[in-house]
Amino acid sequence: MTALTAARVAELFNDCEGGTTPVEGLRLDHFHDDRVAEHRNEIAAMLNELPDDFHAAGGGGWSFLNACTDRNGRQWCDTHATVGMLLALGIAAGMVTFALPRPMWHVLPGGMPYLIINTDAPQDDLDLTDQTENR
Repeated sequence: MTALTAARVAELFNDCEGGTTPVEGLRLDHFHDDRVAEHRNEIAAMLNELPDDFHAAGGGGWSFLNACTDRNGRQWCDTHATVGMLLALGIAAGMVTFALPRPMWHVLPGGMPYLIINTDAPQDDLDLTDQTENR
C-alpha cells in the first residue's frame, strides 16, 4: 500500500510536471499525460487515504482546508501547497473535481474549494482541461 506522505506527493508531482497538458487545481500546472497514467494507481491509493468526507461515495465532498489530515486524523503534510500538489495530481488523473466552479469559491468557508474524490473514475479518454471551466 502506498503511504500518503508529503515527500511522496512531491516526488510524484515533480515527476509528472513539465508536460504540455494544462491542469488547473489551485494554480495552473502542466503535466505529462503518460507519467500521470504511469502513477495513476499510486495517486488513487494516496487519495483513498484522505477522509471519507472527500469521497463521492462517502460524504460527497469536503473543503480543501481539511485535506491536510488523513482518514485516521493524522496530519500528513505541513503546508497547503503540498495538498495542492496532490489535488493537481488527482485532477490530472481524472479522480478529483471541484464541487463548485471557481467563481463560486468565495461563498465557501475560507474561500477555498470543496473537492470530490472518485478514485473509481474511468481513466480512458480523459480531457484534463475540463477543470479550466471552473476558473
